[in-house]
Amino acid sequence: MRILVTGITGAIGSQLAPRLLAAGHEVTGFSRQAGFTDPSGIPILTGDAVSGEGLDEALAGVETAYYLVHSMEQNADRTFAERERVAAVNFAAAAARARVARIVYLGGLVPREGPASAHLASRLAVERLLLSATPDSVAFRASIVIGARSRSFRFLVRLVERMPVLLIPAWRRRRTAPVDERDVVGCLAAAAGNADVAGQSIDLAGPETVTYGALIERIADHLMLPRPVINIPYFTVTPIASRVSAVIAGEQHALIGPLMDGLEYDLLPRDVRAFELLGVRRHSLDSAIERALREWEAVESLYAR
Repeated sequence: MRILVTGITGAIGSQLAPRLLAAGHEVTGFSRQAGFTDPSGIPILTGDAVSGEGLDEALAGVETAYYLVHSMEQNADRTFAERERVAAVNFAAAAARARVARIVYLGGLVPREGPASAHLASRLAVERLLLSATPDSVAFRASIVIGARSRSFRFLVRLVERMPVLLIPAWRRRRTAPVDERDVVGCLAAAAGNADVAGQSIDLAGPETVTYGALIERIADHLMLPRPVINIPYFTVTPIASRVSAVIAGEQHALIGPLMDGLEYDLLPRDVRAFELLGVRRHSLDSAIERALREWEAVESLYAR
């Protein structure tokens, strides 16, 4: 099968592409980074979904296209929601012109009991655009992905490393089901030719539901860092809270702000049928955290490890 992987330089795309190649598919990557060379030897085409540059060439003859594009970086011309919408519209149109049989998309879980944040609403809008492009497409939704290059996971690790006392706001009580990066990649890879997931939106979640406070404490345990926890019940997710957290973690507020805005409600899966449908076994949360930290420290020092 001829497959295109957009976002091939990202945390998920960089692992998915060689896995698809090993499974015998003909894989091409698509990236905004000119001159990028994939270690697996996968050819990389340069383009930009927001401008539409290079999409027709990249999608020509493709049967399955993975849409792993995200647009949360700072931009003076458009908001991230506008950039995401334009990119998705361009990609959907180009995929339709090329008669791509399936688009596989990875988005985010949305709350069941309240409105989605601007970030999650944008992800949901992209999902709908791509699913409408071809009837056999499939969208996956995941909460926090536990992996060495996952920005949300790295953000939490940096907070634990750099705060001698963990000041956890009111969102500590919100629940989610973090999922191992390996399980996400496994489901994405299996979705390339699986007829059972055609036209569906499917949640990806790990086997354990935890509060964000418990997740932070679990990360501290794996880092072997004793961190006293002070709960701040009235310190909610505000622009001030997200800016302070971004500074502490050394991250861009353009990324952290929208992510933290999504913590107002629980982010729980509707079901976990994806793993049975796609034949993927889920790893435990502790296994996911330990592997991610081990891979991280193989290329960069982690405090107290």
